[in-house]
Amino acid sequence: MEMKTDTIAAIATPLSNSGIGIIRISGPEAFFVIKRIFQKKNGREVDTTKSHQVHYGWICNGSEQIDEVLVLIMKGPSSYTAEDTVEIDCHGGILMMKRILELVLHSGARPAEPGEFTKRAFLNGRIDLSQAEAVMDVIQAQNDYALKSSVSQLKGSVSKKIKKIREGILYQIAYIESALDDPEHISFDYYGDQLLEAITPMMEQIRQLIGSFEQGRVMTEGIKTVILGKPNAGKSSLMNVLLGEERAIVTNIAGTTRDTLEEKLSMGGITLHVVDTAGIRDTEDVVEKIGVDRAKKAASDADLVIYVVDGSCPLDENDTEIMDFIQDKKSVILLNKTDLEPVISAANLEQRTNHKVIPISAKEERGIETLENEIKELFYHGEIQFNDEVTITNLRQKRALEESMESLEMVKQSIADKMPEDFYSIDLMNAYERLGMIIGETVEDDLVNEIFRKFCMGK
Repeated sequence: MEMKTDTIAAIATPLSNSGIGIIRISGPEAFFVIKRIFQKKNGREVDTTKSHQVHYGWICNGSEQIDEVLVLIMKGPSSYTAEDTVEIDCHGGILMMKRILELVLHSGARPAEPGEFTKRAFLNGRIDLSQAEAVMDVIQAQNDYALKSSVSQLKGSVSKKIKKIREGILYQIAYIESALDDPEHISFDYYGDQLLEAITPMMEQIRQLIGSFEQGRVMTEGIKTVILGKPNAGKSSLMNVLLGEERAIVTNIAGTTRDTLEEKLSMGGITLHVVDTAGIRDTEDVVEKIGVDRAKKAASDADLVIYVVDGSCPLDENDTEIMDFIQDKKSVILLNKTDLEPVISAANLEQRTNHKVIPISAKEERGIETLENEIKELFYHGEIQFNDEVTITNLRQKRALEESMESLEMVKQSIADKMPEDFYSIDLMNAYERLGMIIGETVEDDLVNEIFRKFCMGK
């Protein structure tokens, strides 16, 4: 990919009134730009010969003093982008940040594209592509686990794992090529067995990385959760309890909720994207029927279904429909209204559904902690804790791992079929290149551009 060598600038902090704002400048003319617009408090010109120095003074437009600021000088390659970089810490008013940025642009920089600072860090070899993607994950992290996982990837946990596997594959490719070039001195005797022994642990490592994706995805993106049940079962009351506020309308009239209501909440360190739905029942009401159809569609796409049962009313055909629907889905059944006289037993309901049944009272806010623990058990096998295991959270990386696994499976098949050794080399190289896509060594320019286009401005 062609590396741009011009100088870029952008506001690196959110564009809202705050105590401080940061304007970032990077490129070969960064120091020239700051010298044109910054004057130290003692009247001297800023010294750009020393890296990682902070200077105090004024941003000036000619003789006009615009703002009192701190300026941080970072000489490449010891900077985020590995280029000469300047950061201006100014007062955080929107107008002030825009005015200073405009002055920077008039002094020789151009507006940065979304993600261009991180893109330059990647192109300059300071970070690889998996670390660049982790930067955005850190920014978007919604819970502690997601943040720790993203920071681990930013430090290179995925890169190290992938590079080690690639080294092993490359060694086998080099051996095959050497043996083909010099058969008199390098033998292929029993090589198929040796190759199989070498790639088997590699395949297991790749398999574990692929297997980590689902847990990694729900950790970082959150669990898509849908609340199902008959009308007036207490779904909206449960939604309000989980949110800690009166967000959903609650009445004694069945069918109050006509459409889906979506909210995001944090529960014990995990993130839930919760959808409260219309009650599931046969109805002639056109609007309510649309709501029921939307509820079923949301549930079919969900990671988790919370089925709320009114324990004070007998089960009917609507309950049977819901129970049939959730048979093969991760689900928790809440036996609600335990503050009233029960007509349904938790044991009977558990036997009919093969899912965990938790007695609760949404009205009295009882049983919510048990629900939280059950969700953790379903998705994280109990307690959420961060360890040194590498977790894949990126779909692009998962696909590259799957493609590399397919190539190694073809190597195994070639060994079993006693194919010529050059067949091994072709599939080994494919696996090597697919793994290279994760860290950006064999990635197309268009894909790189697409990845960084998703970044926020100034990062």
